[in-house]
Amino acid sequence: MKPKPQRLLMNMMMAVDDRIVHVRDAIHACELFDVSSNSTRVALARLSADGLIESCGRGQYQLTDKAHRLADDLRGWRTALERLVPWSGRWLAVHCGDLGRSDKPVLRRRTRALQMNGFQELSRDLFVRPDNLAGSTDAIRQRLYRLGLEPEAPVFALSELDSRRQQVARTLWDRDALETGYQHTTERLHRWLDKAKDLEPEIAARESFEIGDEAIRQIVFDPLLPDAMVDQQARQRFFDALLEHDQVGHSIWQRLYHEAQSQG
Repeated sequence: MKPKPQRLLMNMMMAVDDRIVHVRDAIHACELFDVSSNSTRVALARLSADGLIESCGRGQYQLTDKAHRLADDLRGWRTALERLVPWSGRWLAVHCGDLGRSDKPVLRRRTRALQMNGFQELSRDLFVRPDNLAGSTDAIRQRLYRLGLEPEAPVFALSELDSRRQQVARTLWDRDALETGYQHTTERLHRWLDKAKDLEPEIAARESFEIGDEAIRQIVFDPLLPDAMVDQQARQRFFDALLEHDQVGHSIWQRLYHEAQSQG
C-alpha cells in the first residue's frame, strides 16, 4: 500500500540528522514510493499549514518546535521497555463519561491517546491499564493530555477493584494476538536484515521504511503489559530486532540522502 506523502515526509525529516530537507530531495524520496512530485509539493504545503514544518531557505524545509515535540514523543519507543516496572496489581484509570461524542476529530484524538497508552474499556466510559510504567500518575496524565485526551477527563490510580472486575480487567487485552504479532514481526525483520546488504540502495530504503514503519507503529501502540499478562521474552526479541532494523534503516536513508545532495 502506498504510504501517505505527509507521513513519509515526516519520517524522512526525522531521519535526517540536520533536519533540513531540500524540496528536490523530498521529491526524489517520495518517487521511490510512486508518489508524484505534485503530491509531494501538496504534502509539504499541508505540513507547513499544520505548523509541522517551516521554510528555512529557498526550497528548504525544517521541522518546527511543535514537530520536534511530537517527534521526541514518538521516538520514545526506543526506550519503551525501560519504562516498565514490577506490577503491584494496581491500575491506572481514565473516566470519559463527561466528554462529548459528537466532535469526530476530538473523539479520534481521544481514542488515539488512550490506545497509545494501552488503555482498554473496563465498563462504560471507564478505561484502565496496569500501573506498571515508571513515573507518577501525573506523568501518565500529562502524556495522555499531550496526545489528545481532553483535560476535563480525570486520570487516577485505582487500587481496590473487586475480584470480579479484577479478573475481567486482566482479560481486556488479547494476549494471543500480541504474542503472535511479536513473533511474526520479529521473523519479518530478521528476514529483511539478512538480505538488506544485497539490495540496491533505493530498494533497501523503500523496504526499510515500509517494514520499519509498520513495526514502529506496533510498538508505539503496544500496551506494555506486565510479565504476568504477556510473554515478555517474545516482546523483548521483537524489540531488539526492531532496534537493529531501525539502526540499519537509518544509515540507509542517511546515505541515500547525502548521495542525492552531492548529485544535486
